[in-house]
Amino acid sequence: MSSAATVDDYLAELAEQRRQSPHTISNYRRDLRRLLALAGGVPAPELQVHQIRRFVAQLHGQGLSGRSLARMLSAWRGYFAWLGQHNSVAANPCEGVRPPKSPRRLPKALSVDEAAALLAPDDVDDPVLASRDAAIFELFYSSGLRLAELAALDVDALESVVLEGEVRVLGKRSKARIVPVGARAREALAAWRDVREQMAAEGERALFVSRRGSRLSHRSIQLRLGRQAILAGLPSHVHPHMLRHSFASHVLQSSGDLRAVQEMLGHASIASTQVYTHLDFQHLAKVYDSAHPRAKRS
Repeated sequence: MSSAATVDDYLAELAEQRRQSPHTISNYRRDLRRLLALAGGVPAPELQVHQIRRFVAQLHGQGLSGRSLARMLSAWRGYFAWLGQHNSVAANPCEGVRPPKSPRRLPKALSVDEAAALLAPDDVDDPVLASRDAAIFELFYSSGLRLAELAALDVDALESVVLEGEVRVLGKRSKARIVPVGARAREALAAWRDVREQMAAEGERALFVSRRGSRLSHRSIQLRLGRQAILAGLPSHVHPHMLRHSFASHVLQSSGDLRAVQEMLGHASIASTQVYTHLDFQHLAKVYDSAHPRAKRS
């Protein structure tokens, strides 16, 4: 069996048995195709550690960051582990191979004032559309949902949100979690519930729908949020994940409870959540620099 065929079989198993998202499958396919291209005519099961190290060095020399190479190595490592399970390789050539370190990049988050400015959709030409957008943006900021999690919500979720102040979502690898929903988001969702039928097609189960009445796409949500950011006069490009970052950093600044933020975000490891402690310090440093007499710089 060719290397390309084994890659297809591996990806099919990830999608069908391990229930990886289409986005993850697409990324793995791209990374594994790059591995096969680097290997040239050498079959994947015959690759050795020194060749994997050379591939990583080549890609780094072409400008790929340590972060991108780490993701790529993860995809390669999983593929070779799968080959090992099928007795195609004796050892995983990616084990022990480490990507070069990259400077740590902090996620961009809005300030509390910027978030308040953003969360005021005002589409006077279409109040139903404005109600939908307000519910979307408030829910993002209130609960820190991922774009895919929010877009996948069905109308059945409204009852628990409005009455109980919580929403159940399916995160990565179909892992369910329950997240609190704040009062402003509950009000916005109740308002959207009252007008949703004016936009939704008959029988449509999606919570958020487009003008055509069908489930609102990821891209449409991104575009609506970007449009609102421009109308609000925000200086940077705003995307759904920025509201997730803003939610996490603002809750952490107020509570200091890293474990609770981890659970609300659905992070498998607290190491993923610890980045927000750096954002918190960044905020404190700005306050210090602007307020302390000895901190002011010429």
